[in-house]
Amino acid sequence: MLVIQSVAGGPGGGEDGAKPGSTRTEARASELKVAADRTSAELPRRDTEPFSLLGVTWTDPAARITGTVEVRTKSAESGKWSGWRSLDGDHAVHGDGTGRGGTDPMWVGPSKGVEARVKAGGEVTELPAGIRLDMIDPGTGSVTAMEPAAFALPAADTEITEQNTPATETPATDPAATAEPPLTTPSATASTEAPPVTDPPATIQPSPSATTGPAPTGSPTTKPPTTAPTTAPTAGPPSTAPRPPIVTRAEWKADESMSPEGPTYLPGDKVKAVTVHHTSLTNDYTCAEGPAVVRGVYAYHVVSQKWKDIGYHFLVDKCGTIYEGRKGGMDRPVVGAHAYGFNSETSSVSLMGNFMEVAPTQAALNSAARVAAWKLGQYGVDPMGTTVLTAGAAGASIPALGGQKWNVGDKVTRNTIHGHGHVTATACPGTKMYPLLNNIRELAGGSVSGLAVSSVTGGGTVGTTAYVKNTATVNWKATTPAPLIAKYEVLVNGKAVASTAGTATSAKVTLAAGSHQIAVRATHISRKTVTSAARTVIAETTPPVFSTKPTVALRPGTVDATAVPVTLGWKATDARALRDVRLTQPLAKVYGPTVTAASHTSKPAATTWSLTAYDQAGNAATAAVAATPVILQEAHAVKTGAWSTKSSSSYLGSKSYSSATKNASLTWTFTGRSAAWVVSRAATSGQANVYVDGKLVKTVDLKSTATKYRDAIWTQTWATSAKHTVKIVVVGTAKRPTITTDGLVYVK
Repeated sequence: MLVIQSVAGGPGGGEDGAKPGSTRTEARASELKVAADRTSAELPRRDTEPFSLLGVTWTDPAARITGTVEVRTKSAESGKWSGWRSLDGDHAVHGDGTGRGGTDPMWVGPSKGVEARVKAGGEVTELPAGIRLDMIDPGTGSVTAMEPAAFALPAADTEITEQNTPATETPATDPAATAEPPLTTPSATASTEAPPVTDPPATIQPSPSATTGPAPTGSPTTKPPTTAPTTAPTAGPPSTAPRPPIVTRAEWKADESMSPEGPTYLPGDKVKAVTVHHTSLTNDYTCAEGPAVVRGVYAYHVVSQKWKDIGYHFLVDKCGTIYEGRKGGMDRPVVGAHAYGFNSETSSVSLMGNFMEVAPTQAALNSAARVAAWKLGQYGVDPMGTTVLTAGAAGASIPALGGQKWNVGDKVTRNTIHGHGHVTATACPGTKMYPLLNNIRELAGGSVSGLAVSSVTGGGTVGTTAYVKNTATVNWKATTPAPLIAKYEVLVNGKAVASTAGTATSAKVTLAAGSHQIAVRATHISRKTVTSAARTVIAETTPPVFSTKPTVALRPGTVDATAVPVTLGWKATDARALRDVRLTQPLAKVYGPTVTAASHTSKPAATTWSLTAYDQAGNAATAAVAATPVILQEAHAVKTGAWSTKSSSSYLGSKSYSSATKNASLTWTFTGRSAAWVVSRAATSGQANVYVDGKLVKTVDLKSTATKYRDAIWTQTWATSAKHTVKIVVVGTAKRPTITTDGLVYVK
């Protein structure tokens, strides 16, 4: 038998019967053929109308299948059949104890064929009655920027339909508790302590005894008692945590005509805890399919399982997008259908995926923490604390969490953020999720971690001290994800002078002259603050000074007709910290703060040498010197004694003087501040005495193992420019008396 149900029809609807602004969603169901001994059932392979989500449901909402539930589907795009995929039929009751029991839904993507097989096993040896395959086509509507209309509670809606609502309990006073606390029984007080039960890292298997343990209060056709408010509360209280971006029901195109029954609200209008779920969907959906997945879960809960609305308050896809779940106002304490026995005191967030074998994405964990922090922050509940819940139905936790059992009215102590398996015998939210629950608690209620000032820019840095003029850019880093940070503040000498969003990583500040201590303070969405270590920043506007002005002096080396070897000298200082000295003319060079001289060559022409000194703050001072190297060849000298002229392209001007006559001399007269004698050298070259202004200053030996031309062998520099004479006299060295001179170079 094939049962087809359209959930988007009805008078007054939009296109194809869907409510205006919504997307047409269709649900179809096909009964499975059950074997005579009721231990197996099947749906033979068949083509179908399009669908993207499926699940197996049965008549009794309290029944379970502890064997295997498997399906495979035919891709609408490729026409290929998938392998067999398992659905979880070993469930605790999720909703209100009414409607239909069922597996969690599975997103299979656009499909046009299906096959199913079910086999009983474990403690449950017979399949439940009314077993069928439900297929959901969520439609293809895209998310819009619509805002949802305010929901008005119908006057006739006067009771909670999903579970009883026990009296409000006071949260436990230990906000630092992070491990799962033990259950307490009616014979124990709320303050009784016992060794905590931590979230298990091991594979989680629901206990067979839990499946056959105490039944929930009320039969599938009997609603538990209620003390819920009969009218909708006013807008929810403000939260201590910022509300994250949430895709509303209107934006994911929920068809509100599919669930006309109004919401109910928690007694006392207070949320005491958040239960974390997974949808048990496959993880193989795209983020663009997120709205369609939510519509599919919505239709499965309402049409297939006969709940009055989607069970979860919020859903989060693997890209971190948060979706509004159950109607009634996201900021209000709406009763959900997600944790039977504890719906009347908790809110819920369900991560879209199956986390039995793979972990959720960090983006999903971040968003789950954000929405949990916001919801708990409305009621002053610490996300890292514990609270006392009152069981509205008998039940048990899973064995990996201790397998504790409780009866109606028992008090149980739980983390304010806990997993579904902590309050119901189910593997939800998955083996890989349980070790991460404490991460969610810390993300929601902790403080910013790894906060540090990474750099201060706007000037230079020496060691850990930064230097700027009067404006600095402070850069920082933190390991806590940015969406969980409410804001950053830059502190100068302990006072906040700039504030940014939690997504920022830098800010500019203006500083008065002097030394400052700069730190960054981060505020978590939990409102807890942490301050980084301070960095010393010195602000100054005083430029460096050239305590020794630039000078140009001749140096030893090879003289060329177009390049004379010179030394550029200077000395720059700064009151705080000199960064570097930069030569800008006639070429560009950068020198460290301790360098005071550099070797260059200069054209034998007027040349200006410009230097700029920078301190670490970026202040600058400029100095320059103009110098002209002049080449005086031997013909410019006054001769005494015998000299011969030698010709070669290797000589300056292609000519030089040579003499072996003792006391033969050449004298040059010039006005300048630096001079260099230029010679040719060889293994047989002799010696000469150098006289400056009539005084012998040095005896120079021209001997060289390698032949050299145009070699500036002797130099002298004076403090100021003045008129000088340089005279060279042949010594007449034994066995090598000859010297060859190529002229004199001086700087004016």
